[in-house]
Amino acid sequence: MEKGNIFLEIQKQFIEIADTLSLEPEIIRELEEPHRVVKFQTSVLMDKGNIETFTGFRSQHNNALGPYKGGIRFYQGVSEDEIKALSMLMTWKCSLAGLPFGGAKGGIIIDPYNLSKGELERLSREYVRRTLHWIGVKKDIPAPDMNTNPQIMAWMVDEFSKLKGEFSPGAFTGKPEQLWGLDGRAEATGYGGVVILERLKKISKMNPKKTTIAIQGFGNVGSNFARFAFEKGYKIVALSEAVGGVYLKEGLDPDKVLECREEHGKIAGCYCRGSVCDFGGGKEVSNEELLEMEVDVLVPAAIENVITKENAKRIKAKYIIAMANNPITEEAQEILESRKIVVVPDILANSGGVIASYFEWLQAHQGVLWKREKVFKELSNTLEKSFDKVWDLSKKKKVGLRKAAHLLAVSRVAEAIKSKK
Repeated sequence: MEKGNIFLEIQKQFIEIADTLSLEPEIIRELEEPHRVVKFQTSVLMDKGNIETFTGFRSQHNNALGPYKGGIRFYQGVSEDEIKALSMLMTWKCSLAGLPFGGAKGGIIIDPYNLSKGELERLSREYVRRTLHWIGVKKDIPAPDMNTNPQIMAWMVDEFSKLKGEFSPGAFTGKPEQLWGLDGRAEATGYGGVVILERLKKISKMNPKKTTIAIQGFGNVGSNFARFAFEKGYKIVALSEAVGGVYLKEGLDPDKVLECREEHGKIAGCYCRGSVCDFGGGKEVSNEELLEMEVDVLVPAAIENVITKENAKRIKAKYIIAMANNPITEEAQEILESRKIVVVPDILANSGGVIASYFEWLQAHQGVLWKREKVFKELSNTLEKSFDKVWDLSKKKKVGLRKAAHLLAVSRVAEAIKSKK
């Protein structure tokens, strides 16, 4: 499916869930489109003295459960449809995790790697100026997303605080710890995915040492998933990034692969096991090849729509943990389920990040710093409860985990809307 149609696909998924739940027409009308989509042009002074204009977005899907919540991505592939779709998924993700937030998402069409640090700072501050009316501690709380990070959030918090005339650390999450950021927030999404993996292990009686894992995407989410899974004894046999990946039958050490990438600029050739990176010990693989490997657990942790009706029939994994946003199309999902492949959906698997963001938001409100141990303990508790509820409903209704997760998430939002009428 073309990226431009991603919103139609997510909207279609919602309509099917709404029909199953027999939602009232007025509830469907409210939830099938975002409350608001802000689209703007912003001009930035470049280092050479010229002015360049960029297009930005903020989609606020629904706030029945609480303030809108969602990341900001700086990426050349950002589109209005994508931002709308991801804001809807954020509504379901927050609802499923039991958080007092609604869903939002934002972005700017830009390749940030072509900008200097000064240009990136000016662009980040401009985003705040253009969306100031719609964001805030009790309105809409942005966070990092693709190609954004704690430094960018720091600039945004500073700009927001200046414009509001008071320090407002609760207006953004994913900040540096010096600005009331949360210890452990950067690793939270990947860590949460491994909490889900451990839940699957308990149910299916996996032996970590014999459980092979392939991870597509070696950014923040994929690398932290790999690191935490490796620490628990799982065998990471394949890793990939945008420009390709590596396979090592004996298993890879993700920390060593990261070090190797720092030195060589890419993970291709980094066949790292133990303390050694043997450049002749494995083989290079493409992202497409990684998806179709014969492994126990496949973790798509890069971009959306990588598993489609074209390759779903060639997937050999027994379990898929969807760490990217919407990495599996609806048609592919049906094929995977018909083949009895267990798929943990993204709104459950990658919700560790927004759960930690809630803790960071609470931290700013309470004025009490959360320790890392508390963050991971509470994150584990929240995710385990969510997983168990989804698993139990899946068995009870005889549906896949994705449908079960959406049934729970959408019904909670619908009940909140009805309670206010």
